[in-house]
Amino acid sequence: MAAHWKNGPELFVLALRRHGLDPDAVDDVARAWSAFQEFVQVPVDGIEPAEDDGDGFIVQWGRWSWHEDRPALVFTRQFAVRNEGDQEDEDDESWQPQRWNVELELFFADSPAWADLEDMAWADSMGFDFDPIGHERAAALARIATFVETLPQVSAMWRAIPVGSALGWNPRTDLPAPVTLFVAPQGGLRPSDPA
Repeated sequence: MAAHWKNGPELFVLALRRHGLDPDAVDDVARAWSAFQEFVQVPVDGIEPAEDDGDGFIVQWGRWSWHEDRPALVFTRQFAVRNEGDQEDEDDESWQPQRWNVELELFFADSPAWADLEDMAWADSMGFDFDPIGHERAAALARIATFVETLPQVSAMWRAIPVGSALGWNPRTDLPAPVTLFVAPQGGLRPSDPA
């Protein structure tokens, strides 16, 4: 039986705890990544269908002003949902589902190993991935891990100990319509970008 999408944060917390981590004190990126891989494979109900990008994920890295420009890695799962109070006409071509993110933000101390993080060729992510849960999603997660190993700055962060972490749950109100599915590494949307 699938869980409801609104239980996303609790599902991620449970996965983190199974891996011996507290969401507010993550001290091991590899275990956090294992928990994230587990979390994004959990089926959820109440989301839009696959053709509307109902369930996706992204891995991001960078320095963002709303995090005081601290180096960060962010593991995000995104749900596209119909607003329960929304009376919009489904036949309206401009209608878009509401998007909610469950994201684990890992913060790092400054280091020469990732001093030029914002100057990397692949700006801050590989883009959103909407492969279905199961073997296809596992393969997408493996591709991301392999790609990260090719990026010296990001792979150095991956091996470092975070100095802080936070689990976030928020709606995405800043996405353009329609949302573009990125199929090749390129700059993606930033987590929790202010509207």
